[in-house]
Amino acid sequence: MEFGLATESSPIQYRQTTEIGMSMPLEIDLVNIIQQLHQHLDPRTVFACFGQIMGQHLPLYGIRLSYKQYQFHWGQQYGYAFEQKLTFTQQPITINYNLKAALVPSQTLMLNQLKELVLQPLINAIQYQEMSQQAMYDALTKLGNRHYYLQSLKKEIARAKRSNGSFSLVALDLDNFKQLNDDYGHQLGDNALIEFSDMLNATIRDSDQAFRIGGDEFTLLVQADAKAAQTLCQRILDALSNHHYLERYQVSTSMGVTQWQEEDTEQSLYQRADNALYEAKAAGRQCYRICAA
Repeated sequence: MEFGLATESSPIQYRQTTEIGMSMPLEIDLVNIIQQLHQHLDPRTVFACFGQIMGQHLPLYGIRLSYKQYQFHWGQQYGYAFEQKLTFTQQPITINYNLKAALVPSQTLMLNQLKELVLQPLINAIQYQEMSQQAMYDALTKLGNRHYYLQSLKKEIARAKRSNGSFSLVALDLDNFKQLNDDYGHQLGDNALIEFSDMLNATIRDSDQAFRIGGDEFTLLVQADAKAAQTLCQRILDALSNHHYLERYQVSTSMGVTQWQEEDTEQSLYQRADNALYEAKAAGRQCYRICAA
């Protein structure tokens, strides 16, 4: 990856000085530093490694870096401070340093070269994280996608077997969603999916997970038994009836609930929840049904 860097330094407590033409001191192992920074794929781990390396060679208390929506921190925010502004692929980067003492010119050169070493592995790690997120989350609703759902379900089953615990699965979809698209257009249908997904996220507990597994089909992994999942379903129905946008277009949902049993596979668990969902459809929609076994 090529970097074109436009750098601007702004002092906060003192003015930084630079000697033109000075070469970097040779007391650090650049190859080892590059290897350390490139061996991690988590952006925060890369930045923490960078902070530790900088702290070994410079009188540094802490560093903060801002890039797009990302904020990275290492160390403490006190002492002498100054700010550097850079540009990477037309995206601004801001780095704030907190120093134990003002830098001498040779230390300034070292800081600038070490700083440039971290940018490529840090941006690589951010891009890897973003691609991983895209592989797990639905682009429209930002809920977990089918792949993430299957991974999470396998983990839940393994956890329940290890701890002799329990959890529940809720299968749900939007009632008459095709008719909504036919009457109002696909853009409004997409908006309804987004609003419904946001409502789900706001209604479930932090320990529960919501997924869009395709079209207008959703699942919920509930860290509780079927009785607690039933309570959650009622909360969803109440939230839906009080949602002005969804209420305006008469968006409703049907839900099927089942609790994990020891002999369950991913397929058998989902099949029971799906059967309960169809029972809710047959009962008139905008309701839930529980399949106990």
